[in-house]
Amino acid sequence: MKLTEPVPGGPCWVELSTSDVGAAQAFYAALFGWRPETDPRPEAGGYTTARLGEDAVAAFTPLYRPEQEPAWTVSFATEDADASADAVRSAGGTVLMGPMDVFDQGRFTVVADPAGAVFSLWQARAFPGAGRFNDPGTLGWTELRTPDPQGALAFYPAVFGWTVSDSAHFTHWGVDGADFGGMKQQGDEERARTPAHWLPYFTVSDTERTAAGALSAGGQPLAPPAHIPGGPWVATLRDPQGARFGIHTP
Repeated sequence: MKLTEPVPGGPCWVELSTSDVGAAQAFYAALFGWRPETDPRPEAGGYTTARLGEDAVAAFTPLYRPEQEPAWTVSFATEDADASADAVRSAGGTVLMGPMDVFDQGRFTVVADPAGAVFSLWQARAFPGAGRFNDPGTLGWTELRTPDPQGALAFYPAVFGWTVSDSAHFTHWGVDGADFGGMKQQGDEERARTPAHWLPYFTVSDTERTAAGALSAGGQPLAPPAHIPGGPWVATLRDPQGARFGIHTP
């Protein structure tokens, strides 16, 4: 993506809620070289930051509810979480949690668009978000999978002011024209097995080799490595606990 640091309206963080935090840490450490760092405070609930070197790049949390499925959540930066939550409601979305403060780190809320795709809003204070984008092992792209692209085209620019560019087969989202993600319409088969969602893509140096490593470590393939003409190599996977994610080589 063309963004290299968190900016208002752009993706700023990714967080995995999972049924087995320890196993997830081992899986992604082997895949991306992440080093886990767990917050020791009891009130943090086991929140674990994944680092590359000294840079925070992602996080792991236990599931908030027993019936919750393991999933990655993409967070988008905002200068005012409360105002953005109101904008989500006004545009037809739903506020699922918050807004609430996280120590001195920032203020966040969890929301869903009108089709049900869940994402977070992050108002930074001490913690701005990911320390790196686009390098191997860090967030490099985000993609909305939805059964209602026209609804998404109305919702997200209303909430964030995103710029939109279209090709014959793909819609790109941007902040002031700097693309950071895109949108694909879900077909009937995908929609039947997977609700609308945001899919994070992590940059890797070799998509085929990384996908093979993920499968040997207990992951499952969703879409095998493929080359987009004029674009990146991409693949989508499930981790051993079932959370969906993508990898790409620009």
